[in-house]
Amino acid sequence: MKRLIIPALLIYLLLLPSCVNTNDGEQDRMDWWRDARFGMFIHWGLYAVPAGEWEGTTNHAEWIRTTAQIPLETYNEFVERFNPVDFDAGKWVSMARNAGMKYIVITSKHHDGFCLFDSEYTDFDIMSTPFKRDILKELSDECRQQGLKMCWYHSIMDWHHPDYLPRRGWEKDRSTEGADFDQYVSYMKKQLAELTSDYGKIGVLWFDGEWEDTWTHERGVDLYDYVRSLQDDIIINNRVDKGRQGMAGLTKEGEYRGDFGTPEQEIPDTGLPGVDWETCMTMNNHWGYNKYDDNWKSSQDLIRKLVDIASKGGNFLLNVGPRADGTFPRESIERLEDIGKWMDIYGESIYGTQASPFSDLGWGRCTQKAKKKNTRLFLHVFHWPENDTLVLPGFDNRIKKAWAMKGMKKLDYEESENNIIIDLSGIESDENCTVITLEVKGKINTVKDL
Repeated sequence: MKRLIIPALLIYLLLLPSCVNTNDGEQDRMDWWRDARFGMFIHWGLYAVPAGEWEGTTNHAEWIRTTAQIPLETYNEFVERFNPVDFDAGKWVSMARNAGMKYIVITSKHHDGFCLFDSEYTDFDIMSTPFKRDILKELSDECRQQGLKMCWYHSIMDWHHPDYLPRRGWEKDRSTEGADFDQYVSYMKKQLAELTSDYGKIGVLWFDGEWEDTWTHERGVDLYDYVRSLQDDIIINNRVDKGRQGMAGLTKEGEYRGDFGTPEQEIPDTGLPGVDWETCMTMNNHWGYNKYDDNWKSSQDLIRKLVDIASKGGNFLLNVGPRADGTFPRESIERLEDIGKWMDIYGESIYGTQASPFSDLGWGRCTQKAKKKNTRLFLHVFHWPENDTLVLPGFDNRIKKAWAMKGMKKLDYEESENNIIIDLSGIESDENCTVITLEVKGKINTVKDL
């Protein structure tokens, strides 16, 4: 898909009314999320049963009911086949925590309408399966125990509920007679009340499926205000409202609701000053489990994407699509473990950081963090420099010290022609990303680009 490229300053001006928090209460509400920088997305539901395959085609996942045009009665049969006997909430949360993730966002309900929780308002939920255990309850309890924030993805669109409109274009046998969209919205609100009252404090409500014509800006405003009335410190993404600009995920000009933008499968080309955003991305090609999808991103690629996103002031929501038996694919587990090993050493260069003060660094990326009256710069080296000398644009601050994060080896440096030259000889490089730390006095001032 062609990327939407908008100058950072223009995006900032367009988004300023809706995505920049202006009072102290809102600032506090977003603080944990901005500090976290890294979370796990989980797409799981009945669609894991066919595992991407239907009548000889193998390119499906969480959208399989529509992409394979499966009649509702046929799709409902998956309820009896969904029995994730190997599901272990403790293992799932531990894998996220060990990978360095600070929050989990799971599909409480995807577009197919199936609910992973025990809902009073539908039988199309986990309690109607042979499993008969509230997945979300077990996960929320584990997140609380292990110190992660529990968050819900919840679809506005619903292909199962009789009052949701429109029907799929291929559903010629499902009449719309008697369907009442207002009744559907009432149903959705009742479920959201369950999700924000029965599972303790929720960090984020991550909406999706807002693009159909039945959903309007007015409904988005109403739903945002309703959810905030249930938990006043909850964070809500911009997909609660209209106005999202495609996969770029940022809201167009106007008074739109939403606390952060949601780029999907892509990373903005530049930082977006004053704008909160989060890139959500798959490890392979699909969100839900597809047993035929072997197009896995490497661990190095995912680590560098995390760094790239943090260097631009964003969060990274990395997806896992579990199997129907309740286990993560082996390839996902391996990548989570690799990311975790890197984060064990270099996590300080990601958590609680702000966007880079440099517009271009050919060898990698930079994040920064205020440390009392000083600033700590984290230089993320993707491409090892020739002659073991790292060239950084000069600035007006006095450098207090420089060191390699791994091994804490002190490094020599000098200023030359408005640049800072750091000697990397003798330090151990990391094939994924080596991090060099500079402690400088005060806030970073004038920066000269390479």
